[in-house]
Amino acid sequence: MPRKKRPVRRRGSRKRRKARRVHFPWVKLLLSLLVLFIGYVAFLDFQVYRHFEGKRWSLPARVYARPLELYVGRALTADQFVTELKALGYRFTSRAKRSGEVSRNRDRFQLVSRPFRFWDGDEPSRNLRVEFDASRLTGLRDESNGKSLALARLDPLEIGSIHTARQEDRILLRLDQAPDMLVQALLAVEDRHFYAHHGVSPLAIARAMWVNLRSGKVVQGGSTLTQQLVKNFFLTNQRSLWRKFNEAIMSFLLEIRYSKDEILEAYLNEIYLAQDGQRAIHGFGLGSQFFFQRPVNELDTAQIALLVGMIKGPSYYDPRRNPERAKQRRDLVLRVMRQQEIITPAEERKAVVQALGVVQSARGTSKTFPAFLDLVRRQLRRDYRQDDLVTEGLHVFTTLDPQVQWAVQRSLHDRVRTLRGGRPGLQGAVLISRTTDGEVLALTGGKDAGSQGFNRALDARRPVGSLVKPAVYLTALEQPARYNLVTLLEDSPLSIKSGGKQWEPDNYDHRSHGEVMLYQALAHSYNLATARLGLDLGLDKVIDTLHRLGIRQSLKPYPSLLLGAADMTLLDVSQLYQGLASGGFLVPLRSIRAVLDAEGEPLQRYSIQIQRVIDPGPAMLATWALQSVVTEGTGRSLNRFFSPETGLAGKTGTTNGLRDSWFAGFDGEKLGVVWLGRDDNQSMGLTGSSGAMQVWADVFKRIGVVPLIVAEPEEIEWHRVDLSTGGLAGAGCADTVEVPFNSSGRLPGPARCDR
Repeated sequence: MPRKKRPVRRRGSRKRRKARRVHFPWVKLLLSLLVLFIGYVAFLDFQVYRHFEGKRWSLPARVYARPLELYVGRALTADQFVTELKALGYRFTSRAKRSGEVSRNRDRFQLVSRPFRFWDGDEPSRNLRVEFDASRLTGLRDESNGKSLALARLDPLEIGSIHTARQEDRILLRLDQAPDMLVQALLAVEDRHFYAHHGVSPLAIARAMWVNLRSGKVVQGGSTLTQQLVKNFFLTNQRSLWRKFNEAIMSFLLEIRYSKDEILEAYLNEIYLAQDGQRAIHGFGLGSQFFFQRPVNELDTAQIALLVGMIKGPSYYDPRRNPERAKQRRDLVLRVMRQQEIITPAEERKAVVQALGVVQSARGTSKTFPAFLDLVRRQLRRDYRQDDLVTEGLHVFTTLDPQVQWAVQRSLHDRVRTLRGGRPGLQGAVLISRTTDGEVLALTGGKDAGSQGFNRALDARRPVGSLVKPAVYLTALEQPARYNLVTLLEDSPLSIKSGGKQWEPDNYDHRSHGEVMLYQALAHSYNLATARLGLDLGLDKVIDTLHRLGIRQSLKPYPSLLLGAADMTLLDVSQLYQGLASGGFLVPLRSIRAVLDAEGEPLQRYSIQIQRVIDPGPAMLATWALQSVVTEGTGRSLNRFFSPETGLAGKTGTTNGLRDSWFAGFDGEKLGVVWLGRDDNQSMGLTGSSGAMQVWADVFKRIGVVPLIVAEPEEIEWHRVDLSTGGLAGAGCADTVEVPFNSSGRLPGPARCDR
């Protein structure tokens, strides 16, 4: 039987099996690493997608003042017009040709206004001719067609923004809105081959490595614009190989997912340019406003070069702190622009001799009008979530009048400085509103307008003193069968038990004055007569009047309330007097006119809400009594500053120990309330007339007064009254005054001099 042959083992198969045993773990490792790499890349891709597909930035709400409305007859001087144009960043030239330019020939201006989207539609750019006389606008014409205009509006002053906790701020700029020169200069300096690479430029990296090796230090980077954008969006400034690895991968992914134009547009808005306190300035849109106070499309060649040059080191090349260094960098960028034929040699020579042109202080920050912005924030929070205010890019149009605000700030600062001799720690607050619609025109919460500390206008609750008295007298005048302006009141000592203690008020001069007419008791602010009147009326009725006039807080029915023993804010007092100044209407004070979304679409209009709470007759009589405060009472020193013909009305207020000085007054258009005092509640030695009223007078001298002409209801009739007796005067009476009466009430009897 033939012997079976044993299978022959081939040496090669043994070697292959050994090789498989040796290399299989490495294959598994490599595959695992590949899977991990793919997974990590997918993770990075998700990060890129999530950020770019969603809301890329949290956009703060931008807050604007009222627009300057131009119309024939407006009370506005040429100098005031210049002040506002400068605040808006208009450029004065020999001949205005471009948007944002203006030329002046004495009281005649020619300007090209900027286009702007308001709450009620778009305002186009116009070539305007504006003329003034000594006090008013006298001519308004569209130079493009030679036709007169009924109304034109300039773009409003941006007064601040409402930020996130990160304090990042930017004005979104679309690529098609960016000047071509800006884009060309940016690419020439930062990434010449932007449209050729795929996120990472090996050529740029090799060039940078060669330059750095030759220099012996890092003097040049090889990052593309895409890499810079990725670093700003997702990474840190930490120098490490791992960060560079992530940067390269994410840059490549970004280039795959999005177009070059989208990436470039994101870069224009993300780049960091400056620090304004805690606020970070990002993007060329905001950078242009921050440094040059004008939109980016109005920048000239030198200004564009400066902004592009600052990218390399915003702090190092800060033109405000390091002007020489900034100019050298700007001129280098101009040279590169000329080499790349973006500008001509002649344009370069013209640009390098220009000054930097940087404004010394930036507008549009919360430092400008912090107290008013505080009021805006509080009123916005009633209608919007905080997250929407700091992320959705809302446009908030307010009621602030810059001309009035500047006047208030100067007056309060200057007057407090004058009055501070021997009065350390003296502070103040002022609110100006329009009497017809309750719009807050100006607000400051301290003598230093830019201070972002304690807002005394909104948060300081102080005793109001005699400012509460008009509510007492108004309550009486609502009862014409019992009271009129010449009803005799007893101004004599009284003592009543209140809260377990004896309440014994006294007059400021520590004297009693016997029988006095009702309007004179208010004009001279007699405490004893007021207290007796209020007790006779009933505390509940006085409190009801205060509530109808807009005081929302709960008030305790203590007799001392009649003389101002109630703590209120300046805003509360302004609301109270708004009802008096408006002729008996409850007109809620408001700081906002309208809100638009980021696309310029209207979200909400804040319409005027008016409710009559005081009948016309008593309201008119109360106003006449407040005018008497100025003509013959505690406010009579105002006649040194204003003609009696203006008919100003107001009331002084002084609290115990001279701790608070108040004055509330109004003309035919505006209400102003002023408080002076110390934060530590110590005496500062000023009455309402010697302190707060002086500030009020200074403010209204600056902004101008409008005569107060009080409308007379049908039920009002006038009679001449004898001042010594309060009776109706006849031919035999020498010292008389004409007084309004409610025809539904009883008239006084004849005066003794006529009997």
